[in-house]
Amino acid sequence: MKKEISKKEFLVAESKMNNLLAIVTKKKGFANLSKKETADLDKYTQIVKTYEEYHYTIDLPQTVQGLIELKMFENKLKQKELAKLLNMTDTKLSEIMHNKRKPSISFLKAMHIILGIDGNLLLRIV
Repeated sequence: MKKEISKKEFLVAESKMNNLLAIVTKKKGFANLSKKETADLDKYTQIVKTYEEYHYTIDLPQTVQGLIELKMFENKLKQKELAKLLNMTDTKLSEIMHNKRKPSISFLKAMHIILGIDGNLLLRIV
């Protein structure tokens, strides 16, 4: 079990990480850091990551519409582009997004395979 990281430890690690990232910029790349700087950067980054994962989680949307919008945002897709990617008409996708049509099994399967959305999550929210 990992030790819980305090807010103070997080703030110190975040500050040191940011200082090391400034050094990376100054030295024009990670490859130019010393072994100690690289090890310290890894250590502080891990502390920050662990703290943020525990304290700043963002829950996944709990509707098909929310998941569609999230994937469109993540992949910088317009609705028309997503419809093409999912091999469906943009009208049908629009109807699903506006809750005027229930998503079909083939649509849910495409969301799982093409967009990488967990199939269990899809089945739970439909």
